[in-house]
Amino acid sequence: MKDFDSLYFVGAGGIGMAALERYFLAMGKRVAGYDRTPSELTDALQREGVHIDFDEDPTLIPADCRDPERTLVVYTPAVPDSHQGLTYFREHGFQVLKRAALLGIVTEHSRGLCFAGTHGKTTTSSMAAHILHSSGIGCNAFLGGVLRNYNSNFLLSKTSPFSVIEADEFDRSFHHLRPHVAVVTSTDPDHLDIYGTAENYLESFAHFTELIQPGGALIIHTGLALKPRVGDQVKTYTYSRDEGDFHAVNIRKGNGNITFDLVTPWETLKDVSLGVPVTVNIENAIAAMAACRLVDAPLEAMRDAIGTFMGPKRRFEFWLKEDGEHGKVMIDDYAHHPDELRASITSVRDLYPGRQLTVIFQPHLYTRTRDFAPGFAQALSLADEVILLPIYPAREQPIPGVASEMILENITSAKKFIYSKENLIKSIHLSNFDVLLTAGAGDIANLLPQICDEFKKQKH
Repeated sequence: MKDFDSLYFVGAGGIGMAALERYFLAMGKRVAGYDRTPSELTDALQREGVHIDFDEDPTLIPADCRDPERTLVVYTPAVPDSHQGLTYFREHGFQVLKRAALLGIVTEHSRGLCFAGTHGKTTTSSMAAHILHSSGIGCNAFLGGVLRNYNSNFLLSKTSPFSVIEADEFDRSFHHLRPHVAVVTSTDPDHLDIYGTAENYLESFAHFTELIQPGGALIIHTGLALKPRVGDQVKTYTYSRDEGDFHAVNIRKGNGNITFDLVTPWETLKDVSLGVPVTVNIENAIAAMAACRLVDAPLEAMRDAIGTFMGPKRRFEFWLKEDGEHGKVMIDDYAHHPDELRASITSVRDLYPGRQLTVIFQPHLYTRTRDFAPGFAQALSLADEVILLPIYPAREQPIPGVASEMILENITSAKKFIYSKENLIKSIHLSNFDVLLTAGAGDIANLLPQICDEFKKQKH
């Protein structure tokens, strides 16, 4: 990396790209890039010093990024090969790397704590980063969500030997990593547009476990179909809420709090209270503390950090929480896989038993909707009322016959609707919600302020 003065990121507004941009800014490099549309994240990056254009015209590439000997080009798989900027760089002899390859280079000489899984990896890796940072051990953290504690998805330490990485299985990106400690939270099939079959998906995780460095460790959730392939010099530990080498006992819930005792192979840490008190975070906290314990994080520091952890944005984030037994509640969650959605809805039910729950869900990707429509319908049927938005396509082209109606027809809730984004706000104005959960990985996030404003106007 010493050979390069500048880095140009194609897809600069992606959450994973943003962490790398911030890292290289901190290293004193010139950083620029392209993204399709402005966002809150690109606004923040521009304020921090990243030059971002929103037109792929190669003539807009800054002069600092036009020397192939001094500029490294990084792209995300979501960007098509036909992109004019990428074409320019490739035709003019620039070195062009995928984001995952660059992350592998950055973390190659650190002791990486890498968190993989179909779901849970953003929150779990964020918890671990917060533990190491607040304990004084420190880390360089490259995360898939903006931490509310720091208003960033990147933490910097120029002295710590540790890095914390959200290990993304999309496009087999996590195969570029060499973990010191690897955590696997879940292996429910996803990204079948990439992998084709559930077997191929599991094989990809098995290969990930082969990449753990000698002297390292694997921490794996109990009961997974995954068969790890770790080396002789790699230790394996299990975890879950109720069993495994790391697990919880004496779980206490009440008054909006969740507290438990953490059992490890060596000791029991009493009275761990969740800063974000939802049931799914018990297991997330166990996995994060297990990884940090293996790199000698102090017990008291772990307990304090879990208690002050505010969570990543869009991971069970409260937008409205009125006082009183019947106060209005609005929660937003990034859930975009059936198991994530089920866990999110179950957590809301657990927090607010007996309340009327409405879920507004935006399906993400045509392929994921095609592959998992029955699972989405089953999860959403746990709600009293369901409102679906049209599918958010992201990188995909429409697939004939694949639409949100595939999910709607199998939902068993008494009230179920499909609204366009434009009509959604009108429907909220005419509704009378009690507890509202919004979910999805698409641009539903852009509607949250309006949804919340309309919800506040309702009268019980």
